[in-house]
Amino acid sequence: MRNRAVAVAFGRVLRELRQRKKLSQEDLALRAGLDRTYPSLLERGQRQPTLAVMLAVCEVLEVSPAVLVKRTLQECKK
Repeated sequence: MRNRAVAVAFGRVLRELRQRKKLSQEDLALRAGLDRTYPSLLERGQRQPTLAVMLAVCEVLEVSPAVLVKRTLQECKK
């Protein structure tokens, strides 16, 4: 898989999970201790999260990192 494809797939999954929790990008950033613009960059596939960021986001979204990775892989195959 190419990095860009993974980043875009991750962004789609992140957006879906965030919206299900009815959180704005700014709310997600605040709760995860991120810069307010960072979720937007992730969702657009312009950045890839570090492990620490992914864990913080998963905690806020109440989803396990394994689920996030699995759904990202599934999204890459579409």
